[in-house]
Formats: sequence, structure tokens, C-alpha cells
Amino acid sequence: KWYLLSKTLAEEAACNFAKENGMDLLVINPGFVIGPLLQPTLNLTSQFFLNFIREGNSSGMPGGILMHVDVRDVASAHVLAFENPSANGRYCVVANVLYCSLNFFRDLYPTLNLPKSSEKNDATGTPPFQVSNQKAKSLGINFISLEQSVKDTIQSFKERNLVTFTI
Repeated sequence: KWYLLSKTLAEEAACNFAKENGMDLLVINPGFVIGPLLQPTLNLTSQFFLNFIREGNSSGMPGGILMHVDVRDVASAHVLAFENPSANGRYCVVANVLYCSLNFFRDLYPTLNLPKSSEKNDATGTPPFQVSNQKAKSLGINFISLEQSVKDTIQSFKERNLVTFTI
């Protein structure tokens, strides 16, 4: 919770500073970032994602809700915003909002070693909120699908021997 609060306070401070100093400020707010790993170690969201598929632990996703975006879309948002002189304000870079479910991973990867399902890690239905990505789409982002992001993330984990598959 402190991490999330620090992000909110940092954005607020940056907005105040920009306003007081007559500066333009553009803010890119990505959701839960997944996708192939570039760095040799896991970042926070990759660790949360890995914990979910290893243990069914959704503690990194409040309420078991995934506001996913692919890391490549986040990079694209930064470039597109930089290249667009009329870009301004705040951009929520979230491909979609859904409940995170182990059944989704089972359907995608039947041989992936996953924990047993439970009500906690297999919520269904519509989450109690959504995040509009229309402003981000106005930059020209074509969001990578959840399925593709998950496949690429798991492939990246597999290449680092972080996940196992049954034969």
C-alpha cells in the first residue's frame, strides 16, 4: 500500500511543481505491467505475477483484479506521447480490467504446473470498476491482448526456468 501511495503523492507533487513553474506535464499511468522480461531480475509486478501462477497468491492484485498492460504498450505510450505535440494531461495505460483467474492460465497452458483453484484465485464476473483507456488509445496505441501478454510473459519465465510444465 505504501508503494501505491508513494506513486500518488509523487504525481501530485509533480503536477503542483509544473503548475507553479509554468511547465507542461504529461503523466503516463500504467496498470499492472506484464510482458517479456528484459532485465535479468524480476521487478515487482513480474514477481506478483509469478507468485500468482506458482501459488495462487493474488495479494499483488487488490481484490484479485488485474488492470493489465503489456510492457511494450507502456514503452509505446511514452514514445507516442513524446512525439505528439498536442498530447497533454494524464493517460491511463491499461489494456483491460478483469478478475485474475487461474482457470484462464489452465485454459492457455494445460501442462503448466499451477496451484489448485480456490474462490480466492478464480473470481469471475465483472470487476466493480473499470478504467478508461480511450485517451491512451487516442495516442495511437493498439493494446496487445491479455492472451499474448500472458504467453510472452510465461515464455520469458520459462526461458529463465521460473516455471515448470508437466509432460
